[in-house]
Amino acid sequence: MLAILDYKAGNQTSVLRALRSLGIPAEITADPEALYSAEGVIFPGVGAAGQAMNQLTSTGMDEVLREIITRKKPLLGICLGCQILLERSEENDVQTLGILPGLCRRFTPELMDGGQPIRIPHMGWNALRMKKDDPLFAGIAPDAQYYFVHSYYTEPAEELVIATCEYGCEFTAAYGRPGLWALQFHPEKSGRPGLQILQNFYKICQEAAHV
Repeated sequence: MLAILDYKAGNQTSVLRALRSLGIPAEITADPEALYSAEGVIFPGVGAAGQAMNQLTSTGMDEVLREIITRKKPLLGICLGCQILLERSEENDVQTLGILPGLCRRFTPELMDGGQPIRIPHMGWNALRMKKDDPLFAGIAPDAQYYFVHSYYTEPAEELVIATCEYGCEFTAAYGRPGLWALQFHPEKSGRPGLQILQNFYKICQEAAHV
């Protein structure tokens, strides 16, 4: 069973649908015990960093997330969840979870893409530039494309970067370390490559549960 963290930040239902299409058992929950007992946790989100942090801290979910990491439970952050795992976000100028080192920055209008000023938010399909092999991307073609919708991007510590993408600048599309991953794109909306990532995450969780 995978647990999808419910903290009123949207996007949980589409993740649940994607997992069920793969036959992966999952539930959306804010119950700490359900999160602790799951084989792995998905931390999705759509919205503003400040609002999300207010919700997490007011419900104690911030400490639940830290406990999940302490217990070495595999965790996958998606979009907003990816951004607020770091230390600070320029969105709302807010201190975020600080589980991993790094910042979240805003795309600025002077950035150029194909000779034209970028449109914000970055919205659409893009390929990744892999910086290292990672089991989360096992079995996926190098030219696979993924679906992005975001106005902010992450700058984690360099050693954490798994893959980058180009949109006005090179930004981090996936980062993490064994047992903890974060994706700026939406795997649940990225067709077969995204579904393969979710399948790979579930396999990793099952293996970790039986170590």
